[in-house]
Amino acid sequence: MARNDSRPLWIALAAILALSVLYLWVTVVIGSIPAASEFFGHSLGVIGFLLMVSTETLYSIRKRSPRFNVGRLSIWLEFHIVTGLVGPFMVLLHSAWKFNGLAGVVLLLTVLIVLSGFVGRYIYTALPRTADGLVLEAETLKALMTDAQARLDAVLGQVDERTRRSVQVLLGRPRARLGWLLARRAAPGAARPLLRQVQDAALRLTALRRQHRLLAAARRALALWHAVHVPIGLALFTTASVHIVAAFYYATMLR
Repeated sequence: MARNDSRPLWIALAAILALSVLYLWVTVVIGSIPAASEFFGHSLGVIGFLLMVSTETLYSIRKRSPRFNVGRLSIWLEFHIVTGLVGPFMVLLHSAWKFNGLAGVVLLLTVLIVLSGFVGRYIYTALPRTADGLVLEAETLKALMTDAQARLDAVLGQVDERTRRSVQVLLGRPRARLGWLLARRAAPGAARPLLRQVQDAALRLTALRRQHRLLAAARRALALWHAVHVPIGLALFTTASVHIVAAFYYATMLR
């Protein structure tokens, strides 16, 4: 995902707050909860459903279709998260807080798909990826670890033997800031900048090793998540389509 993976959540929250204010204002103006069949409530349902459809289609098309390569994959993922939260919230407002019948089933499935999406998001963020959002494979990670190890060895080769021995124990703890600070102060003046490079290289290598360990487990969890999320999504859009057709028939054709 993008470097700031909380950004789409904040965007979605801002949109939800704005919709809530608008909904309350309309409620005050008309003196009642907007009915699903009226213009405002109906518009919320239509736009919310379209956002949910785009959530389930556009990101998947961008990720899987080599012809549709417009924009960075990480941006499409953020769009996927925002629409996946804002769309269901608009559908909830469209319901006019009535949860009976087929509409209640649609809302229940909507809640399940949103909760499942949150789970999938955190599984997905566990997968190592490039800056563009592409997931790194095991072989790529191994090559990156080899390069990181070579970089670490090269920098260590520039440090005097006494300093090298003093930081050996710290190589397994690159985040031990106090230990590295004391090591730099104890090192000769010329070695101090090199120790910063050693720490950075050790941090990079440690992060890559952790990603390599988590990759297999994250992929298994993601496969299990897909086995649950996809059927819920299919059930949701099937029942939503039936609900839309029925609403159109009874509200429009029979008038």
